[in-house]
Amino acid sequence: MLANNQTKAPTTSPGPLARAFERFRFNRAAIFGVAIIIPTFLAILTYPLWWSFKPNDIDLLAMNAGPSAKHWFGTDGVGRDIFARVMDGGRISLLVALTSTVISAIIGFLVGAISALAGRWADAVTMRFVDLVMTLPPVIFLLVLASIAGTGIWPTVFVISLLSWPLLARMVRSRLLELRERDFVMAARGMGAGLPHLLFRHGLPNAIDILVVFATLQIANAILLEAGLSFLGLGIAPPAASWGNMLNAARSTAVLEQYPWQWLFPGGALVTAVLAINFIGDGLRDAFDPRAELN
Repeated sequence: MLANNQTKAPTTSPGPLARAFERFRFNRAAIFGVAIIIPTFLAILTYPLWWSFKPNDIDLLAMNAGPSAKHWFGTDGVGRDIFARVMDGGRISLLVALTSTVISAIIGFLVGAISALAGRWADAVTMRFVDLVMTLPPVIFLLVLASIAGTGIWPTVFVISLLSWPLLARMVRSRLLELRERDFVMAARGMGAGLPHLLFRHGLPNAIDILVVFATLQIANAILLEAGLSFLGLGIAPPAASWGNMLNAARSTAVLEQYPWQWLFPGGALVTAVLAINFIGDGLRDAFDPRAELN
């Protein structure tokens, strides 16, 4: 009787993050992207520990050599190991992509949050500036900035960062415009809370899902932008390796036809990384959307 009279403990429903993780876990494309990108990142970060060649080591006896047991991806026109250069190019591409994404996310969040929470005049001025930036032709704007900033890792980071934040600013503003009318935000204003408190105590936690999805998708976009700039000679300059400037070798008809391994492998690494990151970004976007119906 005692056991029958005992009441069951109330069950607690999972929180929003747990539900988002559960939706992400059942997204097959996103899990496939994770399964691809984690080994790729590990290989890129650890290859100097287990690969005997360095990116700029020259072997004059193995110029334009095809893939073999010694050189897995073959060599280029001066005898440099393609595998080592693909791995090192991945390091540089990821460094540029991650750094530019962090900078553009900070700028986009601050601009959007200040526009939503700082008052009507700040909103009007900030949004007109964002509109002006978004009306600039992206390709022309990118090329002009790159020609001004010059080549190298940090000029490329600077160029990509300046190009990528306006869309995030509009998304954050849209989210926080609804937030600023809620009772707890109005109560905080009434108690004298300043703009920094509103930004980081209320704005940031309520925009974290937007930032996560933006950052994931922007990493893939930044990798493509860096590759495009390097391919045009405006990004990472040789002899430093990047996937973009390695693909520049395909502009030569002789390399394109006779030595395809010199551009197939960096091109394959670029496509694989971008697709995997996009799969993860799409999965995160669906996971944070409670209305998403995942099969």
